[in-house]
Amino acid sequence: MTHFDLLIIGTGSGNSLPGPEFDGLSIALVEKGTFGGTCLNVGCIPTKMFSYTAEIAGTPAKAARFGVSETLDGVDWPAIRDRIFGRIDPIAAGGEDYRKTHEDNRFLTVYQGVGRFTGPKTMVVATAGGEEEITADRVVIAAGARPSLPPIPGLSQAQALTSDSVMRMEELPASMIILGSGFIAAEMAHVFSSLGVAVTVLARSSVLLRAQDHNIAEAYTTIASGTYDVRLEFSTTAVERRDGRVIVTGIHRDEVVTIEADEILVATGRQPNSDTLEVGAAGIGTHADGRVRVDDYQRVLDESGAVIEGVFALGDISSPWQLKHVANKEAKTVRHNLLHPDDLKATDHRYVPSAVFGDPQIATVGMTEAQAKESGLDYAVAKQDYAGIAYGWAMENTTGFAKIIVDRETTRILGAHIIGPHAPTLIQILIQAMSTGQTARDIVDTQYWIHPAMPELIENALLQVV
Repeated sequence: MTHFDLLIIGTGSGNSLPGPEFDGLSIALVEKGTFGGTCLNVGCIPTKMFSYTAEIAGTPAKAARFGVSETLDGVDWPAIRDRIFGRIDPIAAGGEDYRKTHEDNRFLTVYQGVGRFTGPKTMVVATAGGEEEITADRVVIAAGARPSLPPIPGLSQAQALTSDSVMRMEELPASMIILGSGFIAAEMAHVFSSLGVAVTVLARSSVLLRAQDHNIAEAYTTIASGTYDVRLEFSTTAVERRDGRVIVTGIHRDEVVTIEADEILVATGRQPNSDTLEVGAAGIGTHADGRVRVDDYQRVLDESGAVIEGVFALGDISSPWQLKHVANKEAKTVRHNLLHPDDLKATDHRYVPSAVFGDPQIATVGMTEAQAKESGLDYAVAKQDYAGIAYGWAMENTTGFAKIIVDRETTRILGAHIIGPHAPTLIQILIQAMSTGQTARDIVDTQYWIHPAMPELIENALLQVV
């Protein structure tokens, strides 16, 4: 048994914790997979690089409206894939090498293997060299999440792709079924349809991206349905791989339907890795969905809700927001609270933004209109179309819009939702306003808005409610 001052499980946002502030402490860093975690290796960074490539590939199809003739002459999947991972893989390898060999990390020990708790602050790690038991005074759990497969007969035997594997395929399939209707499904449908794959999206719900504001979800569903095959209200009952093809059977609006494709991508959600860590053995409490229970200070709780002193968790394993910027924010909280146990700080989760890098892009922060209504608030809604601003004319955009929800009396911004080009960039001024307490009236009246730039979309929307 080896004892450490600090045990960190996971090298995603958890890898950002060890620094000069911890010099002199013995630290164990446990990683079962590739250094860098989900975001770097199989999540936000490669998917956005693929999404941008898809945007380039989709340009010729839209060029004629500008009086320009363009053609897509070909798609070199290995070149696309290798450009992206040729940049990412060295970063992961470099991070691993730094933690293992650099003088800065002389007090840090890396354990590459699968860890599981065997008691409070006690873990056994199975590495290539065998099992080793380690203990620590303090523990940070940052072990992330993984794709989950729904319990559909035959699915586990059908060699289904997930977000962990689909981006590293050896060759581009001619056709693909995507099971799911959330942000991963939306982004991957955009990528592969733009690269020439015949995509069929199977959604149990009546709209795609159903967690979005209803106007956004409905608009996205309409646009997507004009780009690839979208089957709404589809209940998958069986999956089979036969002669190299995937065959999906399901009920679609009271009819039994069979759909075939070369590949199937399962994008129905992700589950926290708390079960593989066997957190219960350490007395750690979990939610019904498997998330580790934490308080506002990222301190881990037991099943009764009591704080387990010296144990923290962050990121996808504990957070309801599976977003890298949330994990990074929580890592800052954990670092502070490790260094300043007598001056604890809470993570500010009030205004967590998110984006979907599909086609079109979507960005959102705060309440949807349905949530504002359910809260009994007296609110006003502003809606501004891209087609109503000069730069929207330049882009010939006829489908994008911004929807902003404010308190009717104070004009405090309650929520914002944008669908269209550059939505994740345009929403930042609203995130800033909400986070700093500025109202819609404040940000309209106190600054210039460059004409005819894209932010006029936000200005014109806000002018409707001030």
